[in-house]
Amino acid sequence: MNNDPWRVRFRREDELVEQLQAQLLEAAERRGAALVEGLDELGSVYAVAKEVGKSYTATSNAIKKYGPQGPTTE
Repeated sequence: MNNDPWRVRFRREDELVEQLQAQLLEAAERRGAALVEGLDELGSVYAVAKEVGKSYTATSNAIKKYGPQGPTTE
């Protein structure tokens, strides 16, 4: 059993959550860039979505968000 005070455990887990969120954002950007390459290769969002087994909407949104202009800030 962990005997650290709850404040210490909370701070440690909060730091981990921040690190994971940063890694998730980086992965989403790389994933979006890969989808843009797929769009260039296959010629349509539909073809890319079908190839990767994702919905057209999810694929289109990722391409728009992480397309050639880079990630959008929200």
